[in-house]
Amino acid sequence: MHISEGILTAPVLAGGTVLTIVGTAIGLKKLDYDRIMTVSLLSATFFVASLIHVPIGPGSVHLLLGGLLGLILGWGAFPAIVVALCLQTIFFQYGGMVVLGVNGCIIAGPAVLCGLLFKSMLSGSKKKQMVAGFLAGFCSIFLSAILMACALYFADSGFLQVAGIVLASHIPIMLIEGLITMFVVTFLLKVQPEILSINN
Repeated sequence: MHISEGILTAPVLAGGTVLTIVGTAIGLKKLDYDRIMTVSLLSATFFVASLIHVPIGPGSVHLLLGGLLGLILGWGAFPAIVVALCLQTIFFQYGGMVVLGVNGCIIAGPAVLCGLLFKSMLSGSKKKQMVAGFLAGFCSIFLSAILMACALYFADSGFLQVAGIVLASHIPIMLIEGLITMFVVTFLLKVQPEILSINN
Protein backbone atom coordinates (compact mmCIF):
# COMPACT_ATOMS: atom_id res chain seq x y z
CA MET A 1 0.00 0.00 0.00
CA HIS A 2 3.06 2.25 -0.07
CA ILE A 3 3.07 4.78 -2.91
CA SER A 4 6.51 5.23 -4.45
CA GLU A 5 8.31 8.55 -4.88
CA GLY A 6 8.10 10.45 -8.15
CA ILE A 7 4.42 9.69 -8.79
CA LEU A 8 2.41 12.22 -6.79
CA THR A 9 2.17 15.94 -7.39
CA ALA A 10 3.23 18.63 -4.90
CA PRO A 11 -0.35 19.53 -3.77
CA VAL A 12 -1.16 15.87 -3.02
CA LEU A 13 2.15 15.44 -1.18
CA ALA A 14 1.59 18.63 0.82
CA GLY A 15 -2.00 17.70 1.72
CA GLY A 16 -0.99 14.21 2.87
CA THR A 17 1.91 15.60 4.91
CA VAL A 18 -0.27 18.17 6.68
CA LEU A 19 -2.94 15.57 7.53
CA THR A 20 -0.30 13.15 8.83
CA ILE A 21 1.33 15.82 10.99
CA VAL A 22 -2.07 16.76 12.47
CA GLY A 23 -3.05 13.11 13.03
CA THR A 24 0.29 12.29 14.64
CA ALA A 25 0.08 15.36 16.89
CA ILE A 26 -3.42 14.37 18.06
CA GLY A 27 -2.24 10.79 18.55
CA LEU A 28 0.71 11.87 20.70
CA LYS A 29 -1.49 14.20 22.72
CA LYS A 30 -4.09 11.49 23.40
CA LEU A 31 -1.53 8.73 23.94
CA ASP A 32 -1.51 7.14 27.37
CA TYR A 33 2.21 6.89 28.10
CA ASP A 34 1.56 4.02 30.51
CA ARG A 35 0.79 2.01 27.36
CA ILE A 36 3.96 2.93 25.49
CA MET A 37 5.08 -0.73 25.43
CA THR A 38 1.79 -1.72 23.77
CA VAL A 39 2.21 1.05 21.20
CA SER A 40 5.79 -0.08 20.50
CA LEU A 41 4.76 -3.72 20.18
CA LEU A 42 1.93 -2.90 17.76
CA SER A 43 4.17 -0.57 15.75
CA ALA A 44 6.65 -3.45 15.41
CA THR A 45 3.80 -5.83 14.46
CA PHE A 46 2.69 -3.44 11.72
CA PHE A 47 6.32 -3.08 10.57
CA VAL A 48 6.78 -6.86 10.22
CA ALA A 49 3.31 -7.59 8.77
CA SER A 50 3.75 -5.06 5.97
CA LEU A 51 7.29 -6.15 5.03
CA ILE A 52 6.04 -8.98 2.83
CA HIS A 53 4.37 -7.26 -0.08
CA VAL A 54 3.50 -7.84 -3.73
CA PRO A 55 4.13 -4.82 -6.03
CA ILE A 56 1.05 -3.71 -8.00
CA GLY A 57 1.85 -0.81 -10.35
CA PRO A 58 2.93 2.20 -8.28
CA GLY A 59 1.78 0.56 -5.02
CA SER A 60 1.88 -2.81 -3.28
CA VAL A 61 -0.49 -5.30 -1.65
CA HIS A 62 0.24 -6.57 1.86
CA LEU A 63 -1.25 -6.96 5.33
CA LEU A 64 -1.47 -3.80 7.44
CA LEU A 65 -3.37 -4.76 10.61
CA GLY A 66 -4.59 -1.16 10.74
CA GLY A 67 -8.00 -2.08 12.08
CA LEU A 68 -6.39 -3.94 14.99
CA LEU A 69 -4.13 -0.98 15.79
CA GLY A 70 -7.11 1.36 15.62
CA LEU A 71 -9.19 -0.76 18.01
CA ILE A 72 -6.39 -1.08 20.56
CA LEU A 73 -4.65 2.30 20.30
CA GLY A 74 -7.30 4.70 18.99
CA TRP A 75 -5.54 7.90 17.91
CA GLY A 76 -2.28 6.36 19.12
CA ALA A 77 -2.33 4.27 15.92
CA PHE A 78 -1.24 7.37 13.99
CA PRO A 79 2.21 7.80 15.57
CA ALA A 80 2.67 4.01 15.79
CA ILE A 81 2.10 3.58 12.05
CA VAL A 82 4.06 6.67 11.01
CA VAL A 83 7.13 5.52 13.00
CA ALA A 84 6.95 2.08 11.39
CA LEU A 85 6.58 3.60 7.90
CA CYS A 86 9.53 5.89 8.55
CA LEU A 87 11.71 2.93 9.60
CA GLN A 88 10.63 0.95 6.53
CA THR A 89 11.62 3.88 4.35
CA ILE A 90 15.03 4.22 6.00
CA PHE A 91 15.92 0.52 6.11
CA PHE A 92 14.16 -0.94 3.07
CA GLN A 93 13.36 2.04 0.81
CA TYR A 94 9.62 1.25 0.82
CA GLY A 95 7.78 4.33 -0.37
CA GLY A 96 10.14 7.20 0.41
CA MET A 97 10.58 10.14 2.77
CA VAL A 98 8.90 12.53 0.33
CA VAL A 99 5.72 10.43 0.24
CA LEU A 100 5.83 9.48 3.94
CA GLY A 101 3.07 11.97 4.76
CA VAL A 102 0.73 10.62 2.09
CA ASN A 103 1.48 6.99 2.98
CA GLY A 104 0.94 7.77 6.66
CA CYS A 105 -2.40 9.43 5.91
CA ILE A 106 -3.51 6.56 3.64
CA ILE A 107 -2.76 3.85 6.22
CA ALA A 108 -3.11 5.50 9.64
CA GLY A 109 -6.20 7.60 8.88
CA PRO A 110 -8.49 4.61 8.18
CA ALA A 111 -6.97 2.69 11.11
CA VAL A 112 -7.96 5.45 13.54
CA LEU A 113 -11.38 5.93 11.93
CA CYS A 114 -12.19 2.21 12.13
CA GLY A 115 -11.05 2.11 15.75
CA LEU A 116 -13.36 5.00 16.60
CA LEU A 117 -16.31 3.53 14.66
CA PHE A 118 -16.20 -0.07 15.86
CA LYS A 119 -14.66 0.03 19.35
CA SER A 120 -18.00 0.55 21.09
CA MET A 121 -19.22 -2.76 19.62
CA LEU A 122 -16.58 -4.63 21.66
CA SER A 123 -18.64 -4.23 24.83
CA GLY A 124 -21.53 -6.16 23.27
CA SER A 125 -22.17 -9.86 22.72
CA LYS A 126 -19.56 -12.26 21.34
CA LYS A 127 -21.19 -12.08 17.91
CA LYS A 128 -21.02 -8.27 18.01
CA GLN A 129 -17.35 -8.44 19.01
CA MET A 130 -16.58 -10.73 16.08
CA VAL A 131 -18.43 -8.43 13.67
CA ALA A 132 -16.56 -5.42 15.08
CA GLY A 133 -13.20 -7.15 14.58
CA PHE A 134 -14.01 -8.20 11.03
CA LEU A 135 -15.38 -4.80 10.02
CA ALA A 136 -12.41 -2.96 11.53
CA GLY A 137 -9.94 -5.12 9.60
CA PHE A 138 -11.94 -5.12 6.36
CA CYS A 139 -12.84 -1.43 6.35
CA SER A 140 -9.36 -0.20 7.24
CA ILE A 141 -7.95 -1.86 4.09
CA PHE A 142 -10.97 -0.79 2.03
CA LEU A 143 -10.63 2.86 3.06
CA SER A 144 -6.83 2.78 2.63
CA ALA A 145 -7.26 1.40 -0.90
CA ILE A 146 -9.79 4.14 -1.71
CA LEU A 147 -7.47 6.86 -0.34
CA MET A 148 -4.58 5.43 -2.33
CA ALA A 149 -6.70 5.38 -5.50
CA CYS A 150 -7.78 8.99 -4.84
CA ALA A 151 -4.17 10.11 -4.29
CA LEU A 152 -3.16 8.56 -7.61
CA TYR A 153 -6.15 10.04 -9.42
CA PHE A 154 -5.63 13.55 -8.04
CA ALA A 155 -1.95 13.37 -8.94
CA ASP A 156 -2.81 12.57 -12.56
CA SER A 157 -6.19 11.54 -13.98
CA GLY A 158 -4.25 9.19 -16.28
CA PHE A 159 -3.80 6.99 -13.23
CA LEU A 160 -7.55 6.26 -13.14
CA GLN A 161 -7.14 2.76 -14.57
CA VAL A 162 -4.21 2.02 -12.25
CA ALA A 163 -6.26 3.32 -9.30
CA GLY A 164 -9.04 0.88 -10.21
CA ILE A 165 -6.57 -2.01 -10.41
CA VAL A 166 -5.11 -1.08 -7.02
CA LEU A 167 -8.58 -1.02 -5.47
CA ALA A 168 -9.60 -4.37 -7.01
CA SER A 169 -6.31 -6.05 -6.08
CA HIS A 170 -6.92 -5.30 -2.39
CA ILE A 171 -10.24 -7.18 -2.18
CA PRO A 172 -8.65 -10.50 -1.06
CA ILE A 173 -6.50 -8.62 1.49
CA MET A 174 -9.63 -6.91 2.86
CA LEU A 175 -11.21 -10.30 3.59
CA ILE A 176 -8.00 -11.82 5.02
CA GLU A 177 -7.35 -8.81 7.22
CA GLY A 178 -10.96 -8.82 8.42
CA LEU A 179 -10.68 -12.46 9.49
CA ILE A 180 -7.28 -12.00 11.15
CA THR A 181 -8.48 -8.96 13.10
CA MET A 182 -11.67 -10.77 14.13
CA PHE A 183 -9.74 -13.76 15.53
CA VAL A 184 -7.13 -11.61 17.28
CA VAL A 185 -9.78 -9.38 18.86
CA THR A 186 -11.87 -12.30 20.15
CA PHE A 187 -8.71 -13.95 21.51
CA LEU A 188 -7.57 -10.77 23.27
CA LEU A 189 -11.01 -10.26 24.78
CA LYS A 190 -10.72 -13.74 26.32
CA VAL A 191 -7.16 -13.59 27.64
CA GLN A 192 -6.41 -9.88 28.16
CA PRO A 193 -9.55 -7.77 27.76
CA GLU A 194 -7.92 -4.71 29.35
CA ILE A 195 -5.84 -4.26 26.20
CA LEU A 196 -9.08 -3.40 24.37
CA SER A 197 -10.40 -1.12 27.08
CA ILE A 198 -13.43 0.86 25.86
CA ASN A 199 -12.17 3.90 27.76
CA ASN A 200 -9.27 4.37 25.34
